[in-house]
Amino acid sequence: MWGSQSPCSIGCIGASTQAISSPTTTHYTIPLWCPSPSQLCGLLSFSPFGQAGLGTPLEHLMLCVVMGAPLLGAFLMGSGSVCLMYGYILVFDSLRCMGYSNVEVFSHGLFEALPFLRYLIYTPTYHSLHHIEKTSNFCLFMPIFDVFGRTLSSKSWELQKEISSGKSKQVPDFVFLAHVIDVKSSMHAPFISRSASSEPLVTKLFMLPLWPVFFLIMLLMWAWSKTFLVTFYNLRGRLHQTWVVPRYGFQYFLPPAKNGINDQIELAILRADKMGVKVLSLAALNKNEALNGGGTLFVNKHPNLKVRVVHGNTLTAAVILNKIPKDVTEVFLTGATSKLGRAIALYLCRKKIRVLMLTLSPERFLKIQKEASPECQHYLVQVTKCEAAQNCKTWIVGKWLSAREQRCAPSGTHFHQFVVPPIINFRKDCTYGKLAAMRLPQDVQGLGTCEHAMERGVVHACHSGGVVHCLEGWSHHEVGAIDVDQIDVVWRAAMKHGLTPV
Repeated sequence: MWGSQSPCSIGCIGASTQAISSPTTTHYTIPLWCPSPSQLCGLLSFSPFGQAGLGTPLEHLMLCVVMGAPLLGAFLMGSGSVCLMYGYILVFDSLRCMGYSNVEVFSHGLFEALPFLRYLIYTPTYHSLHHIEKTSNFCLFMPIFDVFGRTLSSKSWELQKEISSGKSKQVPDFVFLAHVIDVKSSMHAPFISRSASSEPLVTKLFMLPLWPVFFLIMLLMWAWSKTFLVTFYNLRGRLHQTWVVPRYGFQYFLPPAKNGINDQIELAILRADKMGVKVLSLAALNKNEALNGGGTLFVNKHPNLKVRVVHGNTLTAAVILNKIPKDVTEVFLTGATSKLGRAIALYLCRKKIRVLMLTLSPERFLKIQKEASPECQHYLVQVTKCEAAQNCKTWIVGKWLSAREQRCAPSGTHFHQFVVPPIINFRKDCTYGKLAAMRLPQDVQGLGTCEHAMERGVVHACHSGGVVHCLEGWSHHEVGAIDVDQIDVVWRAAMKHGLTPV
């Protein structure tokens, strides 16, 4: 019978048998020699030199013996092979990594259907109890050793069931609902590259060969994917998460894709509402006026929502307005009839600042002008060409400007921006502001990624607008048109909570 088996098969059987018998038993019994957990910790942590990784040097030496003994035995039996050597080490390391992963691979339903399996393979929850209690669950991979040694934690199975079923998940207080910008930005996700996502997004050489792969992923996401969690952080005891709608920037401008995108956003809002999320903030194109009226579509459709839907544009307007120097008497505004453009124009005219509003629509201009008080209306001036601002050095850009249009600005002009994507810096004799953003408070924890091209800890103003809404505990939705009276209120609240403009 054995003659018909390959050397690799015989080696695997031999190595597995020896691993279960001698080395695994040794790994289990060594901790039991120590009378107390403190002595065990002292023994294992003893090291005359610096260390890094999942174990101390003594632990690694012990694991080398445990892992190497079965291989040595198989080779002495004459059944060793290259396949066995690499395969056994790969399986050993994979099982060990699984135990430290904190991700439940096995469903509790599997263990309920086949109860004996729970004694043959451990789980991350099972292993975590060893580090928490320090007096139980000593086994290497097979809990049956803890059963025989009476060191099995009574919490092992119930806790694994609770975690694998998702019952123990912490509900986020705040969710930022983002979207993918382009194929390049999709490579910046933390589950693609932790090191790349920990730095601001830039084009790197390794990304170029991967572009076709991620283009294919984009098509697959378009067909099947749903909103998913990308990253999270903690702020003052509150869990904040970023979810991503699996749609790319260009798709928001395709008329046939409109309903599908709104369905994705609506499902995310309803999911957050069901979970108990307090505030959900819409990012960039997810609150597009032509798409869903800045979120009003969902609030009107579901009037009983408990989650507060926020577009964050009020704080975005506040960030832009507070960057304008106090001595400015005239500004040139493009995108003047958009939500942000309207709010900025009305706010500035109250401050007696002349606003040159670039728009070809007299009706939309007059509608905004009538919202201003009679004594401030003359500060709002309609212009139809960029040439009208050739003497104005403060430009607020809410609509894309070409190189020719930028040439109309006088030397020394500063371009404030709320246009997506930002305009190209064509003028060397002018300065260009970045998109409205704020730095999160210094006590933020667990923030391991950068938001697009911004440095760590800096987020878009619409993101921080949702954060402020959550920290303040406001109970109203922030959707549709911006309430100009709330701009200073939101700004003061942001300053109070430690957010700072960048």
